[in-house]
Amino acid sequence: MADEAAGNDSIDEPRPASAVKDFRSVHTASVPRLLRAMKGALLVTTYQSGRLVILRADDDGLNTHFVGFEAPMGIALTPGGFALGTKRQIYDMRNQPAVAAKMEPVGKYDAAYLPRSAHWTGDIRVHEMAYVKGELWFISTLFSCLATIDADHSFVPQWRPPFISALAPEDRCHLNGFALRDGEIRYATALGMTDEDRGWRANKLDGGILMEVPSGEVIAGGLCMPHSPRWYRGQLWILQSGNGTLGTVDLDTGQVTTVATLPGFTRGLAFAGQYAFVGLSQVRETVFEGLPIVERDDRACGVWVVDITTGTTVGYVKFEGDVQEIFDVTVVGHQFPEVVGGTDDLTLSSYVVPTQALAEVPPSRR
Repeated sequence: MADEAAGNDSIDEPRPASAVKDFRSVHTASVPRLLRAMKGALLVTTYQSGRLVILRADDDGLNTHFVGFEAPMGIALTPGGFALGTKRQIYDMRNQPAVAAKMEPVGKYDAAYLPRSAHWTGDIRVHEMAYVKGELWFISTLFSCLATIDADHSFVPQWRPPFISALAPEDRCHLNGFALRDGEIRYATALGMTDEDRGWRANKLDGGILMEVPSGEVIAGGLCMPHSPRWYRGQLWILQSGNGTLGTVDLDTGQVTTVATLPGFTRGLAFAGQYAFVGLSQVRETVFEGLPIVERDDRACGVWVVDITTGTTVGYVKFEGDVQEIFDVTVVGHQFPEVVGGTDDLTLSSYVVPTQALAEVPPSRR
């Protein structure tokens, strides 16, 4: 490996962003090389510290840029941007190439994502999100369901596990992740097969399940805090966060084969080529007591890069200071993107108008 370069017991409870001041990271030299080779960058959410993090290659090093959002969680990509779930809103972020072209230093940025709209959900604990046939779907962990949005409601419940008997704000099973296959939601993970208020907490060690959607049939049980199921290269991948592993699932037997064991609570997973980008979080003993990951002395927070053909770690970005927990990791097809928060002054002077209206704008003002 290359050398380094310089309250509530809910596992998803954020700290106030104002309390976070210390942003530091170290990385292996292999990470910016990989990002340059794949002509992309990473978006990483850290709800605990109230930041969306952009990891992008910059000359021979890595630029780690932090953008403030209130408890950012799931990210759902679209061809022209992405949706971002936060504590009380879902943001629609759109790429504005004309803005990127004018940002200083000119020529450095190849994308600029600005907020186009925000839908107010309330604190329903939005977790993973994805666009399904053009419609945004997401998990409300608080209400134990898959949901969509419309103009009239905070959220529209669409599916919940068959063992969940009511739509109640009780986080009964900690439904947290789902995977698309052939453009449809096919698999989902939960931390417990329970129908009681926060009932999943009683068996964190091996109460986790992987379900088929929409039937709710349990494909694999006895899992240690599963998260981030993904269908990739004809296989179903899954993270068992409680023991810090990345693995594959045999859909016929439910057996999970470990591909890599990593030094942290694994949550957040994205792929590019032969590499998996895995989010790692440190753990709080008050929440994770009794889990295998707690017994390890090398726990870290960051993004680890795993060669899925060998299971070896080929690089990492390690966060230090106040960034201690990661939720989502996403690969974007831009090399040096910018993300602009809703309170940034750039949103005051960046406009998008229809093409026919743009023809009436003087060239010097475009």
